[in-house]
Amino acid sequence: MMGLGMMIGAGVFVGIGITVPKAGPGGLLLTFALNGVVAIFTAMSFAELSSAIPRAGGAYNFARIGFGRGASFISGWMEWFASSLAGAFYAIVFAKATVPFVANFILGLNLSGLAASITVKVVALAAAGVFIYINYRGSSETGKIGAVFTVAQMLFVLSIGIVGLIVVVVEPQRLANFQPFLSEEGSWWRLLGTMGVIYVAFEGFEVIAQAGDETIDPKRNIPKAMLYSVAIVTVTYVLVALASVVAFRRPGAALEWFGANEHDPIRGFTGSIEHLIPISGAGGLLVTLAIIASSTSALNATIYSATRASFALGRDRMLPPFFAKISSTRKTPHVALMFTAVIVLIAAGGLDEHHGAATASIMFLFLFFVVNLCVIRIRANMGDELEYGFIMPLFPVIPVLAIICQVALAWGIMGESLVAWIIGPVWVFCGIGLYMLYSRSRVPPGAHEIQVLDEQSASEAGEGRYGIMVAVGNPDNALELVQNTYKLCGAKDARVDLLHMVAVPDQVPLSDAARYMHEGRESIMETMLYLGPLFPISSHLRYCRSVSRGILSGVREKRVNMLIMGWHGRPRARAFNLGSTVDPIIERAPCNVVVLKGCGGNQVFKRVLVPLAGGLNGLFALEIAEILADPEDGEVTAVTVETGRRRKSFDISAFVETNIQTGKITGPIRTKTIASADIVASILAEAADYDLVVMGCTREPLVSQLVRTPIPETIAQRCDKPLVMVKASGRIRSWIKRWI
Repeated sequence: MMGLGMMIGAGVFVGIGITVPKAGPGGLLLTFALNGVVAIFTAMSFAELSSAIPRAGGAYNFARIGFGRGASFISGWMEWFASSLAGAFYAIVFAKATVPFVANFILGLNLSGLAASITVKVVALAAAGVFIYINYRGSSETGKIGAVFTVAQMLFVLSIGIVGLIVVVVEPQRLANFQPFLSEEGSWWRLLGTMGVIYVAFEGFEVIAQAGDETIDPKRNIPKAMLYSVAIVTVTYVLVALASVVAFRRPGAALEWFGANEHDPIRGFTGSIEHLIPISGAGGLLVTLAIIASSTSALNATIYSATRASFALGRDRMLPPFFAKISSTRKTPHVALMFTAVIVLIAAGGLDEHHGAATASIMFLFLFFVVNLCVIRIRANMGDELEYGFIMPLFPVIPVLAIICQVALAWGIMGESLVAWIIGPVWVFCGIGLYMLYSRSRVPPGAHEIQVLDEQSASEAGEGRYGIMVAVGNPDNALELVQNTYKLCGAKDARVDLLHMVAVPDQVPLSDAARYMHEGRESIMETMLYLGPLFPISSHLRYCRSVSRGILSGVREKRVNMLIMGWHGRPRARAFNLGSTVDPIIERAPCNVVVLKGCGGNQVFKRVLVPLAGGLNGLFALEIAEILADPEDGEVTAVTVETGRRRKSFDISAFVETNIQTGKITGPIRTKTIASADIVASILAEAADYDLVVMGCTREPLVSQLVRTPIPETIAQRCDKPLVMVKASGRIRSWIKRWI
């Protein structure tokens, strides 16, 4: 009911009157149908995020988790303004519908010109004031009135659509009104403009995410409510649009009528329904009742939503704390409501329905753009930490398509309302300025955030040098990494970043994280004793609930070229190949990765085996093998297993020779080919005669690895020799991972 109450507003009536003259009768159906598709795409993003993070906050909360405090503030700031503008729009539509009806049909007055305009503005402000007061009275009054108006608007709007459908069945010749399908002015560019302007009619499903803390089984019910709401609303809008076109008996009359009333879209729609229901006064009465019910229901819901958005910003110290004050008598956020009222009243007094709809639409498009980015970012960075109740199909195609569509719709609005493109960006830039000057230094960290507990930069910055980050776990782990890190750093003439992620139990508050720093600091000090005199070293102690996410964040922030980390052996959970920390890092790291297993102490690697099947990882494995092999007596052997199942056999000698000639590896490197049907058994048997095994990880995504464990990871689990797993960064793929 919450989603339907906010979505089925008066936007459909204004949208029909705006769209037909610009895009034609066929363009009208396309406008609502295609907007429904775009809304479904974004609703899927909201549904997935709400099922994984079923907490109050909606887009504001998703942005906090996906991109941090700055994006979170801007999302909340935009949501506050968008909902306030939508409320003003619905107040204007309410006034535009009721004033002519009351004046003409009840009072017998003929208002026109300046008197009519002033009366409409006064009624709009009065309607907004009434619902602001209702919201001040409390959520129980708000909910009761909202439920009554939601039921009423559904009955009135559906009745119009059903009558139109009956007319089509009885008199199919009325479908001739869809010729021409697009108006003479109509074009796909104009269609984008009309879609963008009336997109406000499809907002409202996002409010359902605000009820995460109060919903029974939110992981299942919130996604259902969102998707069902969008589907029901889209079908309803298309039916009403159909009814408004087939209302006329004479072919072409629909386009003529709406064109004549282009500057008064509500009158255009009302007149069409009067033609549809040829009972004196019945059509006008039905439309007026439908607009009153739908606009007041949506006005009530938008004021409620906008107030809660600004209240949340105050509660989290992103706005001054008085925004979070609660009335002692009414138990409502009266200060947040007061500021919301100011925006609603100014917008209702200063904008008409066309620019009001366009401005609200562009703000919601900006907001939904951020949410679609969030669903991609959160799935990539935190997918292994969250429990989803709904997972959208065809990921990430759907959110990417939604982003493209939203950019196109926002661009289309420019041709319809420059006012929207002035007001919207100005509000966003004001929010950015407010965040930089006020909010950034006052917001407390969230439980999901990565916190810097201690950080020391190298005395020698090492700018421009090859960057190596070493993830150290405990003092024993640090000592195991030292010798091989020394070799790799020396070969690359690198700067070194030592990173330790502090392990804090989930039940311990974030404020106590510093108490668990001792072991991490000791690990870093042990490593610095060996490497500090030789290389510029920076150290970082950080806290994050997810170690893998914390390490990946450090890699991106410091822009390192290589990550070195240790691995204890077999994974503790069956869902992972190398472990819950190592697997996500190998999959997502935007740099080269070197994972060491059992390579500690003062071991000397004279005989090094490199299993090969080609590719970037194979080449990187040869490079690492040459570095780790004993400089005096070391020998590197590249081996491949020929099973006979491949269409074209892998020429290991040519692969090695080509890369020696191009200077990617130095050589000499021995090559060997084994004929066998069992790759894993053959490699393990061959490894028995070597001191170290270096091999590339699979390049398959983690989802594919759930079906079967890839061959390299299977060998890594079973091999009892010192082993190094490597992953080479691909240039384009690594750039995308680093930034997105």
